[in-house]
Amino acid sequence: MNIQTLQINNQTMSSREIAQLCNKDHRHVLRDIDDLNATYEVMALPKVGQSNYIADNGQSYRQFLLSKEQTIDLITGYRADIRIRINRRWQELEANANSPVIPQSFADALQLAADQARQLELAKPKISHYDNVVERAGLLNATPVAQKVRLSAVAMNKVLDELGVYNKAVKRSRVFQQWFIDKGLGEVKQTDQGYSQALFTKRGEAWIIERLISEGVA
Repeated sequence: MNIQTLQINNQTMSSREIAQLCNKDHRHVLRDIDDLNATYEVMALPKVGQSNYIADNGQSYRQFLLSKEQTIDLITGYRADIRIRINRRWQELEANANSPVIPQSFADALQLAADQARQLELAKPKISHYDNVVERAGLLNATPVAQKVRLSAVAMNKVLDELGVYNKAVKRSRVFQQWFIDKGLGEVKQTDQGYSQALFTKRGEAWIIERLISEGVA
């Protein structure tokens, strides 16, 4: 009889396959798993899940589906060669679980595209957090930079306006001129409200301090 390994997300092994790999009768493996479940119950651990399969004679029989940890618990007392075969089989299962899914039909391709779109939708909060928080690491707004030269943010920005740092064509918020960005002195990020925010890099902070000192402002 061909082995049909029943898997949940490629992360379980059936008791029938274990019996085949261990050269044991399936009924003996079932007995061992029943004993293992009794121990799990005493230790308040999750039991091995049970299901049914249809044999070649058309009859339904019970089997177990074991996680990797449960499989190791079961076969720890078996011979070394048996443990090796089980370990190698688990490596195959885990490798298959990490393999890319290749659609076998147009319908499968559509379903895969829909699943991926849903995953991207669910990931949006994390992506937004990365854009708004993680990527801002190391960037400074005007207030801490102005404090370094003992000015208020308003006073410093007024000087930077005169130095051509900001794009005066943008009225709703302060946006750097492109030359300032190209030199790596500042970046423009979007706030949670969708507004542009001009943030200085560490290099930009040093440039401002040096320039304001040379201008006699600081």
